[in-house]
Amino acid sequence: MTVSLGILSAAHVHASEYAALLAEREDAELVGIADEELDRAREIADRHGVECVSEAEADALLERLDGALICSSNARHAEWVGRAVDAGVDVLCEKPLAPTLEEARGIVDCCRDAGVGLGVAMPLRFSEPAKRARTALKSGEIGSVKSISGTNRGRMPGGWFADPDAAGGGAVMDHTVHIVDLISDLIDERVAEVYAETGTRFHDIKVEDVNVLSMRMTDGATFLLDGSWSRPEAWHTWGDATVEFVGREGTIAVDCFDQLLRHTAASGADEGIRTVFYGTDPNAEMLGDFVDSVAEGSDPAVSPQDALAAVAVVEAAYESASAGRPVEVEY
Repeated sequence: MTVSLGILSAAHVHASEYAALLAEREDAELVGIADEELDRAREIADRHGVECVSEAEADALLERLDGALICSSNARHAEWVGRAVDAGVDVLCEKPLAPTLEEARGIVDCCRDAGVGLGVAMPLRFSEPAKRARTALKSGEIGSVKSISGTNRGRMPGGWFADPDAAGGGAVMDHTVHIVDLISDLIDERVAEVYAETGTRFHDIKVEDVNVLSMRMTDGATFLLDGSWSRPEAWHTWGDATVEFVGREGTIAVDCFDQLLRHTAASGADEGIRTVFYGTDPNAEMLGDFVDSVAEGSDPAVSPQDALAAVAVVEAAYESASAGRPVEVEY
């Protein structure tokens, strides 16, 4: 079965990458892209020879789809998901599911009531280093985990990501969910409490670009996370995603993007430094999981409850930063 897919909004930086990855698949077809800004979508659509329609014409596109990738700004996730649900089309939504827990719950309820599949873009679970760490942790190689540290430091993406109305926040909103979801998946524990310190140190923007979150897991383990937009534009890659576990009997350190080559060119279209995956591409694996879930009518790897849990931690982090005290996470 070839699954027919579409991209609803190309506002997110990953929309172009998703289109390229789908073009390489034999079990899926990218039918078209609907976007609020037609010129933005047309650039991606023309590159891959697919249809491009305006936001007003999205419903006609949805009639021909089995699944849709929501790549809008965070504030518009609910609206785009709602249109897919009305058409009975399964959804893979960019993270975070929504800027607030209340809105995220509304999305989950909407999809559940309509019998529409809902996945959320959390690619770190599909990283090969993370998969191997999962096997080692679940086999008890380092004993009970007592302490965790993580980083998800990247460039400031600009655009709507730095608009508090469109994004719902800054670096905390953008980066916390990735590592929190990965940790929960690897050790089967949730964040119980969070203390957050945030600031705007590197850029002239209206949202935070630096943050450090000190957390306590449900099993008592400590978890420290730096999810800042602290990488310069000239950095060799957009950022990092690392975690380290300290157990009673050893440690495990994971670099989710360790399978990379650095390619340097002095001139031409690829001038500068760029990174190239030589191993498993987490985004490609994530899209494969979504394609399989649509084709088989099965649940995607990242469940709606996983997505809600990540948003709950973000919401608690912002409350903590505002109040200046630890906040319990309410799921």
